[in-house]
Amino acid sequence: MKLLNFTIIKLTFFLIIGISIASVIKVSVTASILVSCFLISILGFSFLIAKNKFRKTIGFGSSAFLTTISLGILVYNLHNQSTFKNHYLNSINPESQHVTFKVKKQLKPSNYHNKYIIEVLKINNQSVSGKSLLNILKDSTQNALKVDDIIFTFSEFKPINHALNPNQFDYKNYLEKQYIYKQLTTKTNKLYKVKSQRTTIYGFAEALRTQINSKLKAYNFKESELSIINALLLGQRQDISKDIYNNYTNAGAVHILAVSGLHVGIILLLLNFVLKPIEWFKNGKTFKVILILILLWSFAIIAGLSASVTRAVTMFSVVAIAMHLKRPTNIYNTLAISILILLLFKPMFLFDVGFQMSYLAVIAIVSIQPLLYKLCKPKLLLVDYFWKLFTVTLAAQFGVIPISLYYFHQFPGLFFVSNLAIIPFLGLILGLGIFIIILALLNCLPEILATIYGSIISWMNETVAWISQQEQFLFKEIAFNLPLVIASYFLIFASTKFYTKRTYSHLSFFLISILTLQGVFIYNKRQNSTNEFTVFHKSRYSLLAQKTNSKLSIFSNLDSVAKQKDKVISNFKTGNFISEVDESSIESIYTINNKLLLVIDSLGVYNTRSFRPHYVLLRNSPRLNLQRMIDSLQPKHIIADGSNYKSYVKRWKQTCIKQKLPFHQTNKKGAFIISN
Repeated sequence: MKLLNFTIIKLTFFLIIGISIASVIKVSVTASILVSCFLISILGFSFLIAKNKFRKTIGFGSSAFLTTISLGILVYNLHNQSTFKNHYLNSINPESQHVTFKVKKQLKPSNYHNKYIIEVLKINNQSVSGKSLLNILKDSTQNALKVDDIIFTFSEFKPINHALNPNQFDYKNYLEKQYIYKQLTTKTNKLYKVKSQRTTIYGFAEALRTQINSKLKAYNFKESELSIINALLLGQRQDISKDIYNNYTNAGAVHILAVSGLHVGIILLLLNFVLKPIEWFKNGKTFKVILILILLWSFAIIAGLSASVTRAVTMFSVVAIAMHLKRPTNIYNTLAISILILLLFKPMFLFDVGFQMSYLAVIAIVSIQPLLYKLCKPKLLLVDYFWKLFTVTLAAQFGVIPISLYYFHQFPGLFFVSNLAIIPFLGLILGLGIFIIILALLNCLPEILATIYGSIISWMNETVAWISQQEQFLFKEIAFNLPLVIASYFLIFASTKFYTKRTYSHLSFFLISILTLQGVFIYNKRQNSTNEFTVFHKSRYSLLAQKTNSKLSIFSNLDSVAKQKDKVISNFKTGNFISEVDESSIESIYTINNKLLLVIDSLGVYNTRSFRPHYVLLRNSPRLNLQRMIDSLQPKHIIADGSNYKSYVKRWKQTCIKQKLPFHQTNKKGAFIISN
């Protein structure tokens, strides 16, 4: 049976196309509704024609797929909260006002702020809706806010800045995918609690997690152990230290920390085993599957209903129902049904990295693992078990390598070691962890059992830490863009088809995929054959770079250690396929495409009579009369980087506005790029 002959898979594919189109092309809700209604009418008419002829027609198939695309666009627009009439973005004077909000979720804190996602309820006594980011300056004397707390404050909604440098992670874009468009920044002494009462399932789930943690803390679990328990069993990763998280990432085992299909699948097997005796009673099988579904979704709620856990529970709910009905399930259909259901209710899940990687890993495991397993058939049961585990891990990596390189630009060479060391015991870790939580809530957890479980978690952390320290097997700063992702998946798919069935058409398909990948490499090389000069934004420092094809010359006042750790430089190198780098100190004059850039530093010296610079870069807060400098040099553009005092930049900006001279401040507008 051909994969693309499954109707549900086709419909899901075209729904994804519709959502993708809506994310790029803005279509009004009214237009989406009208087009969808029109296409549904055409679909109904085509169905009647096809039904009367007792055969499929091209018109019916085409109208069905066009209708699904339009539904994808409609679903995207219906969930776009910024278009709601009562959204706070559309309220009067949204900058400065009295704000009442409800706490929705606690995020991982930054160095200086505790962070929350909030639901805005009122602005100046006007009822509104919409989510916002809340930043609270850290204060050790104040307790953290709780989910469902209703708070009143006086503050300003401020924009969330886009990424200020090329190839940098865009936090603003990431938040917009969660319908978060603005942020509030305040202090704890300016927050006034109106009400603290659990009113949503998120609030009850958070209260349960808090109670579980308070019970577990009584058994002297280490902070590192408790944070991993929260991640594995409660879906909360905000308390994991940066070092531990980086260890799991570098060891290729970070997926273990995210509650996903692996965890939910194990929990389903455990529930199916534990609840087996219920089948002995009348209608026991029906009651059993209902109970399993309730427990799975209860677990999803407790874990915070993240994209990964919601996807996993949706998929395994379909599997549980199929097991009850004793019908053979096609995993591709199961995946398509779960994707379709999720995207109809949460279309932005499509752009979630975890959501994408999770489905790609499962698809690869189902399609590639059987082929890998057939390469060797061990006779010993134990060897066969680990061989199966290895092929599953390897197949999953085939599924996620291209997209992982695109998002993270690194590849952990020892991923199979960490997975072989942990996954065989993950069922025991999860099962024992759930048992320990239940005993802790009942106040009957033996101290020895808690100690043993803590030791197991510590062993897992230490194993991952040792693997992550083998840096020679961790490949970083791998340049990989979207065309390479598409070409790579094309090659993997063609290779699988050719290996499965060696026919002329499959061979042709495989050779075309190789040519496509080569074509992408040639395209990238041609695209990279450019010359440009960049003034990066770097707080308290100056960082410049001149790119000539695949060579990069860096000019900065950073020390050598800071340069090695600097993400701005490494992100730019990776994103632009840089193969050669040299470093030097900042010069006074640069020639860029026959135009001159003059750098004026803290000395404020610019006595140049022999030329007129097109660009002037101000760095390290020079004490100068900008008006006099403009009259003397007559530049076409003034640039102020992140090394300057904000008060100076503000004064320079006003001067440039009066002179009607373009002024670029990197802390607001981001890096300044001069290209050929």
